[in-house]
Amino acid sequence: MIRVEDLVFDYPGFRALDGVSFAVEPHSITALVGPNGAGKTTLLNCMAGLALPAAGRVQLDQIDVHRTPREAHARMGYLSDFFGLYSELSVQRCLDYRARAQGIPSDRRAAAVQRAAERLGLADRLKQRAGELSRGLRQRLAIAQAIVHEPAVILLDEPASGLDPEARFGLAAVLRGLKDEGMTLIVSSHILAELEDYSTHLLVLEQGRILDYHALDGAPAPNAARRFELQLVEPRADLAAVLTAAGLGDVRIEGRLAHFTMAGDAAVQAALLRRLIEAGLPVAGFAATKADLQDAYLALLKDSRARASAAPHVNGTKIQAPAPAGPVP
Repeated sequence: MIRVEDLVFDYPGFRALDGVSFAVEPHSITALVGPNGAGKTTLLNCMAGLALPAAGRVQLDQIDVHRTPREAHARMGYLSDFFGLYSELSVQRCLDYRARAQGIPSDRRAAAVQRAAERLGLADRLKQRAGELSRGLRQRLAIAQAIVHEPAVILLDEPASGLDPEARFGLAAVLRGLKDEGMTLIVSSHILAELEDYSTHLLVLEQGRILDYHALDGAPAPNAARRFELQLVEPRADLAAVLTAAGLGDVRIEGRLAHFTMAGDAAVQAALLRRLIEAGLPVAGFAATKADLQDAYLALLKDSRARASAAPHVNGTKIQAPAPAGPVP
């Protein structure tokens, strides 16, 4: 669907993207996350053909986004983190204006406007002026403008910024609906709990490089370590010692609750539970816990920074890998 290859982008004296490569699966929602300054917005701008990289390329269905941007834009929708609407225009006229800009023929324009309004729950607001809409409805209108031409790929930069919890919940339902209709979405956000509600993939960017990219809904490997929670009837002072002696990792005690990691299938888990009960622990509950998006993200950053701090030093100076060559504008 969309492929990024060895993308490099430089600001004066600063490399924002450093050899970024990945391919987005069709009909998916990819959560693009990373610390401030990681390069998320720059990456989206490059993918949308709005910023020219120093090296690398972006392809959308075999279309080179930077060589033939008009052809790519016909297949792509984009919403920046700071968007503008014509406040004096009605919702209908805003969508009609965007449909005209996208080259939708006049005989199909009214249907395209109606379809986009229905998708974003704005069908009953078509006559209302954009400036009279709430923050959440203006966000919906901006997304409706981005999809009025039925794009295959949608790039959204912080779409939930400034929305209240109810509006965020509604936006998540809208994005899931667009995916179910066959669109592919890439969404940048700092609200990890919100991304978890609808994302199928996680793409982590740090210091202009891909830290991790994986599917969120895949089953774990059979021998992969997983996190578990053990609940006791009452606290036990020796709980940590018992769990550590059983060979469990990353043991953390919170009163009657214990969290730890272990690898193995259901038989291994059953054997562990039997061993804990035989050790006299008053077990009230034992189950695997689902690692949420925030846990996965923070663990990745922690591991990356630990590896960076362990890099070799010479005379007190850390040895850095040389940055790929590329012109600085």
